[in-house]
Amino acid sequence: MNKRVLFVATVLRGHILVFHLPYMQWFQQQGYEVHVCARNDMEEASPLVPSCDRYMDLPFERSPLSPGNIRAYRQLKQLIEEEEYALIHCHTPTGGMMARLCARAARRRGTRVVYTAHGFHFFTGAPLRNWLLFYPAERFLARHTDLLITINREDHHRARKFAARQTALVHGVGIDSRRFEGSVDAAAVREGIGVPENAQVVITVGEHIPRKNHETVLRTMALLPNAQLLFCGVGELEASLKTLAQEIGIDRRVLFLGFRQDVAALLRAADLFFFPSLQEGLPVALMEAMAARLPCAVSRVRGNTDLIRQGKGGLLREPLDVRGFAADIRTMLANQTMRQAMGEINRLTIQAYGLASVRVHMAELYEEQLAGEEA
Repeated sequence: MNKRVLFVATVLRGHILVFHLPYMQWFQQQGYEVHVCARNDMEEASPLVPSCDRYMDLPFERSPLSPGNIRAYRQLKQLIEEEEYALIHCHTPTGGMMARLCARAARRRGTRVVYTAHGFHFFTGAPLRNWLLFYPAERFLARHTDLLITINREDHHRARKFAARQTALVHGVGIDSRRFEGSVDAAAVREGIGVPENAQVVITVGEHIPRKNHETVLRTMALLPNAQLLFCGVGELEASLKTLAQEIGIDRRVLFLGFRQDVAALLRAADLFFFPSLQEGLPVALMEAMAARLPCAVSRVRGNTDLIRQGKGGLLREPLDVRGFAADIRTMLANQTMRQAMGEINRLTIQAYGLASVRVHMAELYEEQLAGEEA
């Protein structure tokens, strides 16, 4: 078997470049040639991918049922047959489905197939259509998986009932806690974005998409007339969210900051993190807020409940409980001692989710798989 590995995900910028570079780098350090297959969602026609020896732009579509995936399937299958990879690590519903189907023959020749579920689309409270579509698919594909990795307790409990050769619970993709060390001039950060130094600042970070539930963020802020909101992120709902902020009269207290490279500094200049998602796997945005020692008001959903215990690192509510969130945020903003205590709990909790710890765990899992392949 060649010393080559393949990483597969639906998109490049939105997944590979955000989550997987440390693990691609690890393989290179072990002497492996690293290949990547993902749709190019960047502006550059020929992007330079770090820690990658060969990048292939495949026309993956987000929906596994899209007809456009037929061409991507054929290209990926041909590639896997030609390259004889030692290990394939696939991610995202489409990338994970396609790679495991394409690698069935390769597995019989010794290729190891690893799949990370970054949050099953079937979960407690999920729509029935999600269960009808994704549960049978994941259960079937587990038979073609050597290692099935999950990143939260609920998914891990279900994955252990599937037929994958091995399952493992990993603390996400790892966050770089070094970004939150040292001092930050909070007053300067606030001044730079036009927020008064003594204002009470609530921050939320995430793509403007339906499952992030940002309408609840805005309607909650309407009940908190003395607080300012920082919105970090871009996405399909950005224009409608700005319109809603105007309609409910809070646009002067909301800053839509777009995509930011200085999220770590913005978090440390805020007083509280607000995250009422409808669905999560194990949210990086929440983990970074915890590393920044922020108390958190979050929804009681899978992933969030792995990280925040009620009354410890923050307060939890059902995702659409606007009045409840407003009461919780009002309580925390009024009590600096509570916020500091919660922030310290979060700093300690999140250490186990740091990049260094997760990288060691992933290296152990990779080595187990590769040892099995060599044997």
